[in-house]
Amino acid sequence: MCLGIPAKITHLELGLMPTATIDVAGQIRQCCTAYVPEAQVGDYVLIQNGFAMSVLSEEDALASLEAIQEHHLLPATTPDNDGSNHQH
Repeated sequence: MCLGIPAKITHLELGLMPTATIDVAGQIRQCCTAYVPEAQVGDYVLIQNGFAMSVLSEEDALASLEAIQEHHLLPATTPDNDGSNHQH
């Protein structure tokens, strides 16, 4: 079973394989947005396996993130995994 994680879109790149930069509880990641072409910067999307699966309301996204944090389902952000030292 997969757990969908709400994330906020901070940047979009359109094209053959559209991608978004997303903020997942303070961690910056990339995901594919091919399944949600209506998604815009500032929207919350439900992420599963690197794909945005649906657009969520901010209220639903924040409630889900609160429950996820309450149950410790996301790893804590540390200097080693905060996304700031990615190699490109």
